[in-house]
Amino acid sequence: MNTTNHLSLMIDALTELAEEEQAHRTPPMAGLPTLSSVLANASPLPREAAFLGLAEDGLPVLLNLYDPIPGPILICGDQACGKTSLLQVITSASEQHHTPSEVQYSVITQYPNEWDGFRGHQNNAGIYATLDPTAEDLLQSLVTWAHNNKGNQQSILLIIDNLEPVTQLSQQTEQNLRWLLLRGPSRRVWPIVTINSHRAKTIEPWLDFFRTRLFGRTRNSNDSTLLTGNPNKALDDLTAGSQFTMREGSNWLNFWVPASD
Repeated sequence: MNTTNHLSLMIDALTELAEEEQAHRTPPMAGLPTLSSVLANASPLPREAAFLGLAEDGLPVLLNLYDPIPGPILICGDQACGKTSLLQVITSASEQHHTPSEVQYSVITQYPNEWDGFRGHQNNAGIYATLDPTAEDLLQSLVTWAHNNKGNQQSILLIIDNLEPVTQLSQQTEQNLRWLLLRGPSRRVWPIVTINSHRAKTIEPWLDFFRTRLFGRTRNSNDSTLLTGNPNKALDDLTAGSQFTMREGSNWLNFWVPASD
């Protein structure tokens, strides 16, 4: 390879990284109703309900925290499709709708600064950097809590923004993560995790843990097929930053992520 080609490849790689970093900060679409107004219009919500979004018919999309059948929640899509915004709406809704004795949440993320506005909130049980050893301690403590949780009405939301790097930590952490994905919801620990669609193939064995998947905009048809299991389902027409879809029986339910207050 000559010097010119080598420099060209380097420039292309740096440009791609810069575009991804910029995309990571893409804000949600303007003009959506605020979370507070959506919750006010939808109230009273059941105490066991976790808010996920607003369906196109104006009804809230809810998760029953007392019913383990849906299992852990996978949020997938391209960079800047709104995955982190959706996580933050879910946690913000839990703060507005539940007391800490009912619902708490912990966050594992590669970008802890994105969650600075949540620090110190009563329902927040901690924000952990993915590569910090305390993130591994968190998973161990949740396994212990879940094992001892017999009839406790409190639920814990385990928010993992980007599953892939967490799967590459220690062997014990991997075992704890697998246990929480398999058993957590039946013990009131709810993993709600994101992955980037273009990395789905890399962690394909982990996809089997998730029966419930929320799909954001995904341009690559091969990625869409892998994640949905349906070669005819296109995800490239969803609005990046604000719109998701999920399978509901044989149908698809589109929903929006309300604007943060």
